[in-house]
Amino acid sequence: MSEDRPILLAAGGTGGHLFPAQATSEALAARGFAVELFTDERAQQYGQDFPARAIHIVSSASPRGSGLISRATAALALARGTMQARKLIARIRPLALIGFGGYPSVPPVLAASQLGVPTVIHEGNAVIGKANLFLAPRVKAIAKGFATLDGLSAALAEKTHLTGDPVRPMVIEAAKIPFPDFSDGRLRLLVTGGSQGARVMSDIVPAAIELLSEAERKALIVTQQARGEDEARVREAYQRLGVEAEVRSFFSDLPLRIAAAHLVIGRAGASTVSELTVIGRPAILVPLPHALDQDQAANARQFAASGGASVVAQSAFSPQWLANALSEAQKDLAGLARRAEAARGAGIPDAADRLADLVLSVAGQKERVAP
Repeated sequence: MSEDRPILLAAGGTGGHLFPAQATSEALAARGFAVELFTDERAQQYGQDFPARAIHIVSSASPRGSGLISRATAALALARGTMQARKLIARIRPLALIGFGGYPSVPPVLAASQLGVPTVIHEGNAVIGKANLFLAPRVKAIAKGFATLDGLSAALAEKTHLTGDPVRPMVIEAAKIPFPDFSDGRLRLLVTGGSQGARVMSDIVPAAIELLSEAERKALIVTQQARGEDEARVREAYQRLGVEAEVRSFFSDLPLRIAAAHLVIGRAGASTVSELTVIGRPAILVPLPHALDQDQAANARQFAASGGASVVAQSAFSPQWLANALSEAQKDLAGLARRAEAARGAGIPDAADRLADLVLSVAGQKERVAP
């Protein structure tokens, strides 16, 4: 029965890939379609509650290693994963498959395309990643998270559809929260460096706040995500400076923390940028400097073009630079509110629905009501 045939999702086992896949899974389920997930072993950290009727682990590896042996080992793992995926897909007989990037998505997408299953890939960043670039010629459509997707040929660009980056339900709920007022005269600052926090934030942000005047420090409320090994020293620094601060290695409710902030300092991963724009909060972005594809730099440029963010290279992200930026922000609270509106204007809150629509169109399916 076609009603029993699912739509498959393929995503690497990190939050950056699994969160958009999760949002898309929920959008497809709302239309009455079953979903199954292909991923790797890392998904046990993020994917335990993934809304899918089955989760399949297939072999994968990144061929970006520096040595010939490591690259050959990775190629063998990808070939083994493709064979595993072919067997599973032939048995499952899915209506379509969508890949969310990362090398763990390569075997399922490659196998599906070989078997004639309608396939779509989603690229969350503003520059296409190596795995998705390899798969792009083999798929029916390319969904993009940003208006401009760099790194594609003219022929491949014709396959693209702007859907935005699907965000979790918690983000949609956080987007309903109005921009905080300044009735108490205090600036609420959120500092995040990705899923595990960034060392540079722990080094620079407390040092920058120390350079502020005592009055400026007392007018701050800081929420900061720090690596476990940095958590104690960051917390002690704020205590010494008399700054009201909450420091943790992980915030499970990060979207709500974004909504409660007047200003966010963070990296520029696709998930971070999409959550900032959907919720509508201004940001200082420090793109990860050593990314091979420079995807975070591209993400940050497109967000900055909206007027909602300022971008600083990590090499220029000094305590003095940040102290100046924070002092200016405290003097222009109305400007932060305007930047929040500009950020919200760049968001695509219905990205999961757009992507679900695209997948169903490629699969030749009409929406049906879940029983």
